Amino acid sequence: MRKGIFSYKMLAAIAILFILYALIRNYIIDPGAESFLSHKTGLKRELNLPMWLNVMYIHVAFACLAMATGLLNFSSRLLENNRKIHRVNGYTYIVSVLFVVLTSGYMAPYATGGKISSMGFNFMNLIWLFITITALVQIRKKRIIRHRNWMVRSYAFCFANMAIHLVSALFHQGFGFDYADSYAIGVYGALALLLIIPEALIRTTLKSGT
Repeated sequence: MRKGIFSYKMLAAIAILFILYALIRNYIIDPGAESFLSHKTGLKRELNLPMWLNVMYIHVAFACLAMATGLLNFSSRLLENNRKIHRVNGYTYIVSVLFVVLTSGYMAPYATGGKISSMGFNFMNLIWLFITITALVQIRKKRIIRHRNWMVRSYAFCFANMAIHLVSALFHQGFGFDYADSYAIGVYGALALLLIIPEALIRTTLKSGT
C-alpha cells in the first residue's frame, strides 16, 4: 500500500513539474517558439507561423489538461469517494487526448526531421487514440482491471514530448548526431518506450486481470 502511494506521489511530482515547465516555457519564456522553430530547416511546406503558433498553444493546453486529468483519475481516493467526478474527469481526459491528437496532426507535416518524423508522429497519434478508445470501451463493459491497464498504457503517451526530447538529447548531445536526425530517432525511440514501459509496469507492479 505504501509503495503504491509513494509511486503515485512520484508520478504526481513529475507530472506537475512537467506541466509547469510546459506552460511557463510555451506561454511566458518563449511564446513565439523561436528556439524550437530554429531547428526546423528545409520544410517542404510553407509554415503559416500565426496559425502554427495558435495550434501549438491549443496543443500545449490540452496536453497539460490530459496529463492533469489522467493523473487525478489514478487517485484511488477519488475513485473510492466520488465515482461521478472520476467519470467526468475521465471524459475530460478523452476529449483532451482528442484535441492533442488533432493539433498534433496539423503540426506533424512541419515536424523537425522531415517526413520520417511526421510519419512517426501520425503513427503515435493513431496508437494513442486507439488505446484511449479501448480504455473507454473496457469501462463501458464494466471490465475494471482491463480499463485500468489500458488507461496506464494511454497515460504513458502524455509523456511523449518528454520522452522525445530525452532520447533526442541523448543522440544529439551524447553521441554527436545531427539535431534533425536525433529528433527523428527521438520520435521512434519515444514510441518504443511508451509502449514497453507501461506494459512492463502492468505485468510486474500492477495485478493483471482479464
